[in-house]
Amino acid sequence: MPLEILLVLVVGGIAGITLLLHLTGKSRLHVLTPDTAPRQWMRHFPDDTVIDVTIAHDGHAALVRTQNGAGLIWSFGADTVARHLQDFDWFETANGIEVRFHDFSTPRATLHLDQTERQHWQHMMRPA
Repeated sequence: MPLEILLVLVVGGIAGITLLLHLTGKSRLHVLTPDTAPRQWMRHFPDDTVIDVTIAHDGHAALVRTQNGAGLIWSFGADTVARHLQDFDWFETANGIEVRFHDFSTPRATLHLDQTERQHWQHMMRPA
């Protein structure tokens, strides 16, 4: 089989799968609620006890208080990522806060927060 035809088949197949996943709703960001956020946290950290959860207005991030300190859970595609708030930097952006963890395996979290939320979250994220 000529390389050009193989290339068209591969690119067409990847594009078709991407379109199919998008049309079936599999590309939507995970939405966190007061009920689902603690369950998602417990999926990542089963030994923690969740004390309190603060959900962002857009539902794509949550600030979690546990017996081990504060943590952050955010949507990463159709799944979630959760990390304890230890060894990180945060930066203000035009739309909220960007959190960069010092662990190279953790993706940065972009939190879309309004002005009131931003101040509250910055206060809650400060180390005790």
